[in-house]
Amino acid sequence: MRIGVPKEIKILEGRIALIPDAVADLVQHGHEVFIEHDAGVLSGYSDENFRQAGAQIVPDAKALYDVGEMIVKVKEPQPSELELLRSDHILFSYLHLAAEVELMKSLQQIGLTAVAFETVQLPDGQLPLLAPMSDVAGRVSIQVGTHLLHSPQGGRGILLGGLPAAERGRVVILGAGVAGGNAALYAANIGAEVVVFDRNRTKLERMRALGHNVTALYPYAHSLVEHVKHADLLIGAILLTGERAPKIVTADMVRSMKKGSVIIDISVDQGGCVETTRPTNYEHPTFEWEGVIHFGVTNMPGAVPRSSSQALSASLIRYVLRLTEFNWQDQHPDLAAGINVKQGRIVHPALQNL
Repeated sequence: MRIGVPKEIKILEGRIALIPDAVADLVQHGHEVFIEHDAGVLSGYSDENFRQAGAQIVPDAKALYDVGEMIVKVKEPQPSELELLRSDHILFSYLHLAAEVELMKSLQQIGLTAVAFETVQLPDGQLPLLAPMSDVAGRVSIQVGTHLLHSPQGGRGILLGGLPAAERGRVVILGAGVAGGNAALYAANIGAEVVVFDRNRTKLERMRALGHNVTALYPYAHSLVEHVKHADLLIGAILLTGERAPKIVTADMVRSMKKGSVIIDISVDQGGCVETTRPTNYEHPTFEWEGVIHFGVTNMPGAVPRSSSQALSASLIRYVLRLTEFNWQDQHPDLAAGINVKQGRIVHPALQNL
């Protein structure tokens, strides 16, 4: 099969879906891999690195989409890319269509088959292609939050971990999944006072095991209100597979927070779990509402493109190989679960009533 990997064009998005080592594996399996010129440069991979792995370099996006049968990319297609997609393409990428209804309609009109990384699902409910970027987003959320709490950024001017004679900062995390769990790990390790909310007892047990400075709680309404009110850093990490994120934090709850506190809504690419959140990008990552700093970047792992590309590619390679099989939909139910659009029809249950 002819597999095309384009250069990402979303604002300050430097990831690439497949690194040279993954390309070499695909070539060894008899596939042709085409890489758009400079697609890997922001992740530290040159065109020559890809040539040595057996890829063919094409000069621009049009040439890439013209030659490719399967398009493997990181972020959802941007408007100029939609013009290049065809009905015979298999599109394999992050899509988040529950929050991008117009994009869903466009893919439907094109008539292609689109498999979303975030809805590929194992029988036990795990999301193997969302997990690596959730790892990154959870960790980045604490790094970014720590920075935004600095006074020059408009924050409260505190160290999350505290120090002798100074109190610890308070981090409240909504959701103890992969993203929330990684955020809790980082926050706990720097010494912050951490509270994690989740409905799953097993996840709460894992959070408690991170350290004596981590409290794991069931999200009763009153408890949420009180802890959000006193948070220095609030992390939203709610995920319902393929669906829009529910609004857990209301505008009134945000209004009760201290001036200079920070909200980072990792769920923003699925619509966000904080009522006052809106999507932002790395050119203009934050905005202030009622004195509270909001960070709503929809491609958080794009800040660390080399690490992110390596982690994502390692998870993707087996699924790209499976997609090249003639009867992949019958042989691999985890991949079949990832189909959002099939030959122009909306097939994922979470999208059919949008």
